[in-house]
Amino acid sequence: MRLPWTRRNRRKPRSERVAWFAQVNWRALGATAAVFAGCAAFAVGLLYAVDRPVRRVVVDGPFQRVSPPEVEAVVSRTVGGGLASVDLDGVREGIEALEWVDHAVVHRRWPDAIHVRVTEQVAAARWNEAGLLNTRGELFIRNARYVPPELPRLEGPEGSEGNVAQLYLEAQGRLLEVGLRLSGVRLNERGAWELDLDNGLIVRLGRQAVNQRLERFIRLASPMVAKRSAEIRYVDMRYTNGFSVGWNARSAVAAAPTQDAMPDG
Repeated sequence: MRLPWTRRNRRKPRSERVAWFAQVNWRALGATAAVFAGCAAFAVGLLYAVDRPVRRVVVDGPFQRVSPPEVEAVVSRTVGGGLASVDLDGVREGIEALEWVDHAVVHRRWPDAIHVRVTEQVAAARWNEAGLLNTRGELFIRNARYVPPELPRLEGPEGSEGNVAQLYLEAQGRLLEVGLRLSGVRLNERGAWELDLDNGLIVRLGRQAVNQRLERFIRLASPMVAKRSAEIRYVDMRYTNGFSVGWNARSAVAAAPTQDAMPDG
């Protein structure tokens, strides 16, 4: 039995379907499809035209430690396709992995060249036996084939490069003000600090209140050190209020008095 409010699904008459089919503007639809196909073909053709093989590598920079052939070799290994498809970031990262390269800028130069500008690292200090630190206190070479002997020597456990470099920079300026020149900074495994002056004298700062002890050395001990550096082996600032002096064996001068019998770390 059919309920009074239900209706049977009726198919549209064939004449209506034919009329809808006839209303479609097939010519306009075909033209649109042709335009899209043409654009796609043009894009493919353009990519083929500009994606030419890389035939030249142009390298710029004031080179001292890095050679252009080294840079060109990295580009040759990294470039796998045409100029348009070159991974510029990958090329840059490969170049910056070279020793003595601080950073590189890589560009495409149409129609067939890669342009690279290289900035070299500037060695500011030696690190331990054969490492080199840059001007930002970063270790950029662990085992250098050549270490410039005139560089200050910084020493410390692995990972302490930044802290040691920071103390060196702070102490260097303050010591120059009183006529002393810093040649090295050491941080041992126990966390104790020592400064090396270019006259061979050692300043022991210990583990505590390092900056305050440095200022006390500059204020109290530096006048004596400047006058009698040839007689002094070390100055120990690990005391609450005073300091002690280690004299060279040939010196007959008595040690400077201190207010504490033992250093406090």
